[in-house]
Amino acid sequence: MSSPVRNYNLISRTLHWISALTVFSLFGVGLWMVDLSYYSEWYKTAPQWHKSIGLILAAATIFRLVWKALSAEPRVEGSRFEMKAATMAHHTLYLLLFGLFVSGYLISTSDGRGIEVFGWFTVPAMGELFANQSDVAGEIHYYCGWAVIALSALHALAALKHHFINKDNTLKKMLGAVK
Repeated sequence: MSSPVRNYNLISRTLHWISALTVFSLFGVGLWMVDLSYYSEWYKTAPQWHKSIGLILAAATIFRLVWKALSAEPRVEGSRFEMKAATMAHHTLYLLLFGLFVSGYLISTSDGRGIEVFGWFTVPAMGELFANQSDVAGEIHYYCGWAVIALSALHALAALKHHFINKDNTLKKMLGAVK
């Protein structure tokens, strides 16, 4: 019989921390770039980078979910309520992320132009699929972004609570530090 998994594996940990950094960075850039004037040197560059990195994050998130399904993970610690809340929070984060990815795509492609990803390839557009697509998708993108940030902050606070108050291995498992 194999011993239980004590830490998240290196790929899971790497994807987790890179995704977290990317999400918070894209959020900050998103808030900043909506106020750029037409004459700003960043007016075209910032949105293009935001879109490209967002699409790469979408692909990484899909890979992350597949990897998660195929990999053994350590047991979630805490009370029954905490374990259920953690599971619900993770599922909600993924749903919100996909809401961001889809709404971002709909905003960016409503004019019929595909999205250039750093000049490497173009994600084709489907054009405007419904009336006021950019505006509706923009609202969804905005609120999903705030919800992801709020839920991510709660997730981080829960990990810190487990580390400093419960003194369990919840945070250490995501750092690969459980002996």
